[in-house]
Amino acid sequence: MNFLDLLRLSSTSLLKRKIRTILTVLGVTIGVASIVVMMSLGLGLNKSSMEEMESYGSLTAINVYESGGGYSYGGYAVAVDGTGEEQEEEKRLDDELVETLRNLPHVELVSPVLSINVIAKCGVYENSMRIQGMSAEAFEEMKIPLGAGRYPDGKDGKLELFYGNMVLQDFYNSKTGTYPYYEKNELPDIDPMEDPIFYIFDTDAYYQSQNGSNGSAASTVAPPKKYMLDTCGMVDGGPEDWSRYSYNVYCDIDALVAELKRIFKSKAIPGQPTTAGGKPYKEIFYDQLYVDVDDMENVAEVQSLINSMGYQASSNAEWVEYSQTQYGYIQMVLGGIGAVSLLVAAIGITNTMMMSIYERTKEIGIMKVLGCDLRNIQMMFLLEAGYIGLIGGLVGLAFSYGISSVINRVVQSTGNAITLSYIPPWLAGLSLVFAILVGMIAGFFPSLRAMRLSPLAAIRND
Repeated sequence: MNFLDLLRLSSTSLLKRKIRTILTVLGVTIGVASIVVMMSLGLGLNKSSMEEMESYGSLTAINVYESGGGYSYGGYAVAVDGTGEEQEEEKRLDDELVETLRNLPHVELVSPVLSINVIAKCGVYENSMRIQGMSAEAFEEMKIPLGAGRYPDGKDGKLELFYGNMVLQDFYNSKTGTYPYYEKNELPDIDPMEDPIFYIFDTDAYYQSQNGSNGSAASTVAPPKKYMLDTCGMVDGGPEDWSRYSYNVYCDIDALVAELKRIFKSKAIPGQPTTAGGKPYKEIFYDQLYVDVDDMENVAEVQSLINSMGYQASSNAEWVEYSQTQYGYIQMVLGGIGAVSLLVAAIGITNTMMMSIYERTKEIGIMKVLGCDLRNIQMMFLLEAGYIGLIGGLVGLAFSYGISSVINRVVQSTGNAITLSYIPPWLAGLSLVFAILVGMIAGFFPSLRAMRLSPLAAIRND
């Protein structure tokens, strides 16, 4: 007999015993659905956790700060050697370090980060905000959700700002001192993309110039100059759609540095270190460096290398590794619970096949007398068991998708936007293959018995 004949005989035999076949398939269905649903819960938790981590920052990003080897004192990184002696060494984030990090293996992008506190004014509204300058390539790599406009690119040296979608919440009425959003749940009547907004960079001079108000002594400090800057874009989302970018204001770092040097000239830029005589350095030192690695698996290696250079490097790598380990254990436990159901189903398949052999003993004997190959007889029963596994796997998989959908809808109806149950394509394919294998393994020993039956004894059997 060829393979098609075996398939036809196997399917015909199962159809003759519909009730028994349906009950056996039902056992496999329950087993497969149990395993898939249980595994999907672990995978869903892992997926939601990874998405939450990504909302706090890229999984391939490393943030580099000063003072990695010991502690910070007076703008210096104090390293402690093996003898406990302190070795004072200047460790700052400068352009030389940027070039050094760019040449490290697996590093694809290095962007300096420089922040400055400013005061923003629009009509009667005012806000003390922090502007963060980064390279144009970093904005693309960070994949900040773009709601309007574009990312700042620093073309023609023009300083433009990119607003987070929640920055307007912090604008207050300078005359009444009230915050419209926090007190009335209303955003101030400001459109950063259209309305003129003035910015004060010399905040110390601004506050000193206000000393003459409210009945205090007249101030001798002249009010600092205001600068009107355009807003090139905004982060996507409404006033309630939080993300790690929502409260930030970004700009191109080269344009920011050029503007700060023009505004402060020979004076020290706020936040920048000075010499012992109080004079500013010619070079700009950065608050941190944003380093992007080619693959998440290489983050720990690059981070360790930067730490060994005497800087502090942080990333989500440790959090990711810990979470992956924990969720791996959860998946194993949940999968083991579901496997018990499939084990019971395998016993049911074995019982079904043994009963089929007892009922078809004479048929088996006739096939042997007619010269049928023993392996064909064995294959016929293995295919029957495989059919049961295949049908049960398909139906169980369909049930799994349905149960998964119901679970997610119930969770989301409670206000949680997480995916509690997640069935990836590989899990669906693996569960189907596993169901077929379990069926054929369960039918292996009954098929051996069918192959070893004595032809004469089988024919004489009533």
